[in-house]
Amino acid sequence: MAERLKDRFGAEVPARIAAMIAAVHPSFDGEGFVDATLQGYEPLELMDRARAIARTLKQFLPEDYPEAIDILLQSLGPEMDGSDSFGMTPFLYLPHTIFVADNGIDFFEPSMRAQYELTKRFTAEFSIRRFLDKRQEETLERLRLWATDPNVHVRRLVSEGTRPRLPWAQRLRAFQVDPTPVLALLDVLKDDPELYVRRSVANNLNDIGKDHPAILISTVRRWSVDASQERQRLIRHALRSAVKRGEADAIGAMGFSAAEDIRVGSAEIFPARAQMGDIVRIGFSLKNEGEAAQSLLVDFAVHFVKANGSARPKVFKLTSISLAPGETAQFSKALRLDDLTTRKHYPGLHRVEAMVNGVAMGVGEFVLG
Repeated sequence: MAERLKDRFGAEVPARIAAMIAAVHPSFDGEGFVDATLQGYEPLELMDRARAIARTLKQFLPEDYPEAIDILLQSLGPEMDGSDSFGMTPFLYLPHTIFVADNGIDFFEPSMRAQYELTKRFTAEFSIRRFLDKRQEETLERLRLWATDPNVHVRRLVSEGTRPRLPWAQRLRAFQVDPTPVLALLDVLKDDPELYVRRSVANNLNDIGKDHPAILISTVRRWSVDASQERQRLIRHALRSAVKRGEADAIGAMGFSAAEDIRVGSAEIFPARAQMGDIVRIGFSLKNEGEAAQSLLVDFAVHFVKANGSARPKVFKLTSISLAPGETAQFSKALRLDDLTTRKHYPGLHRVEAMVNGVAMGVGEFVLG
């Protein structure tokens, strides 16, 4: 069995935080802090464990918030070096960011200083959202300065922290309504020298496109002018969800026109009746029956049955190809019917379609028993 994420955030985490604080603030009751934190700690998941540590920090640090922040900042370890993955190690500072979000809204400068330092060791993308929600103009002004900061993690905070739909975080409803302030920041960062930042920019623009498809396309078209290869890759990544949704403008922005005279053939789905845990093998061909070569973006969609009996398509990426007149290409995919954290399977008829430049073309169906 795979190790649970929360098990990598065990009792050693509050103990380590206590030791770090006690090293710079000897009057800190580290033993009492750890004992209080571990009351009811075991059943909690990762985020709730971090919240529990943050609440106990509030109890054991000085009541004066700026003083408490000074102590926390003095206790921090070294900054992350570069932008490679550091595994779970930086999560040590997740409780620190929660402490700032929960207690620092009335203390803007100490909180900004704390998040500036914390994001160089972990990330402040979750805590900064509280300030964007409650003190938007001041926080945006600070992020404008940070967008040109020498530190890659600070620059990434600007793009990642302003994502309207950041996973694991509260949505930024104001930016879902009007993403203009966010786009101004992304304009500054779109040609950042670090891929780490550019992918964050693409993810942010992808988020914006879910609420404002037209803004996504207009931004992509503007950014496409004299775009470097790096920016072109950013644009393709930003368009990925819109392409999966089959939005014609997004597919056009990727350089694909409407597929004409493309026919599906030799479709095969096996087994036709499947059980949970089975692998369903899907195969089909596409033939260009037109008189000109065509560039095709080929995916396939499975209309998975939901708990209420309705069906909703899930698009799976395949490939992009060019088909000469009269040419045929074969495609295949193995689909494993296991329940996932992101998808639960239900019995019923599942339709399968080829998605060719965003246009759905029937392939067949299978029944999940």
